[in-house]
Amino acid sequence: MTEMERLEDLRELFLSAPESAVAQTLAIVLSLGLVGLVLWLVRRRTLRAEYTPIWVAVALGLFVVSMDLDLLRLFARALGAWTIASTLFFLGEFFLLAICLNYAVRLSQMGVQIRTMAQEIALLNARLDATRDPGMQSASGSGSEGASP
Repeated sequence: MTEMERLEDLRELFLSAPESAVAQTLAIVLSLGLVGLVLWLVRRRTLRAEYTPIWVAVALGLFVVSMDLDLLRLFARALGAWTIASTLFFLGEFFLLAICLNYAVRLSQMGVQIRTMAQEIALLNARLDATRDPGMQSASGSGSEGASP
């Protein structure tokens, strides 16, 4: 038996190892708890409704995988992973990367909007000052005449 065959047998042993009932029960409870938490946060208006489908999909995905770990084993084999845990960590990192990229895009857009709004407010304040006291505008423009009545 070659080294490569031994490694492949070891990988299959890791992927076919049964998961404990406690781990599966805990995963089911946590995924249902996540659904409840998301809905509670939306109800309290702490989490915006636009993010709800993402988090509910994640929680339901975790629930489906928790109910049937063979789906996760199949995905782990497709990825070439050694264990189910490494597959879960990979998927979690990928999800966090996607969330971070989403927030970076939103922050960039908001930065542009804030700069544009600040410029518009400055222009509106200048117009407002000009309409409040037109004599003040000509006095401040000439320099020394603004001090005398």
